[in-house]
Amino acid sequence: MRQFGALRGRSTTHALIDITHMWHEALDDRSSVRALFVDYSKAFDHVDHSTVLRKMAALDIHPCLLKWMHSFLLDRQQRVKIGNCYSDWITLTGGMPQGTWFGPYVFLILIDDLNTIMATFKFVDDVTLTELIGQSNISRMQLAADQVADWSRRNFMNINTKKTKEMLFGRITENPPPKITFNTGAVDRVTSFKLLGLIITDNLSWESHVNAVCAKAGTRLHFLKLLKRSSVSFDDLLHYYKSIIRPVIEYACPVWQSGLTIDQRGRLESIQRRALHIISSSLDYELNCALCDIETISSRLDNLTRSFLNEFLVLLTV
Repeated sequence: MRQFGALRGRSTTHALIDITHMWHEALDDRSSVRALFVDYSKAFDHVDHSTVLRKMAALDIHPCLLKWMHSFLLDRQQRVKIGNCYSDWITLTGGMPQGTWFGPYVFLILIDDLNTIMATFKFVDDVTLTELIGQSNISRMQLAADQVADWSRRNFMNINTKKTKEMLFGRITENPPPKITFNTGAVDRVTSFKLLGLIITDNLSWESHVNAVCAKAGTRLHFLKLLKRSSVSFDDLLHYYKSIIRPVIEYACPVWQSGLTIDQRGRLESIQRRALHIISSSLDYELNCALCDIETISSRLDNLTRSFLNEFLVLLTV
């Protein structure tokens, strides 16, 4: 099961590494890749209670837990309030209570048996199918899409065709197969897609992602300037940078940092350079790093990647 969401020891970074590693490996073998990114409309709101309880029973879960979950899910009621006016109460037959600890786990039980003839990666309700295509350029992705559509119909889940996309990698782009279709229409074929917060392009370069990171971080640098003008303390400014701006730069860096160009690394470094200049008012970048007791961005990305790899190797030896 390639499910990475809501499970201890797994994250979006684990999912992205697994997916992109398969793509890179295929392209290194001179194969092509076809990926389908499936989007569900309001997935948690369409969880059918009876379906989940039936699947839990099939997992041989203790009857006491089944009764507990039955009480948790069934006979919930809701109504709408507008001003002093109230609608009638209605009894819900689906959906998960918002903000509950149980919610993600119940959804994992629901989607656990979503499998296709393709490699199927899942992060809670984000589903990515990957097909490796050899010299023949013959694709069976439509069959996998039909399997997803059939599972969705049986489990009362609605595929959002407008947000579902497909992407081609490698030589298959020269003679592309027909577009994938669902009952609600054809799926758009794109050259870039935001997958679990990371912008993926069909040439597997990171230029678009770096552009997005710089734009997002640039907006937050503006608020850092406003805080500085408001005489916020040095420690609070540094805390703002570490907690609000730097995470934008380093998100999922084990996936992409090794593929950065010198120019891309320099642009990411310049974000921290500008931030530290705002905080300390000094133009000496190395001095600012020492004053703030932080690494350069290049060193931090390398160290975060190395730490991630070491933790992964430890898990493999357990």
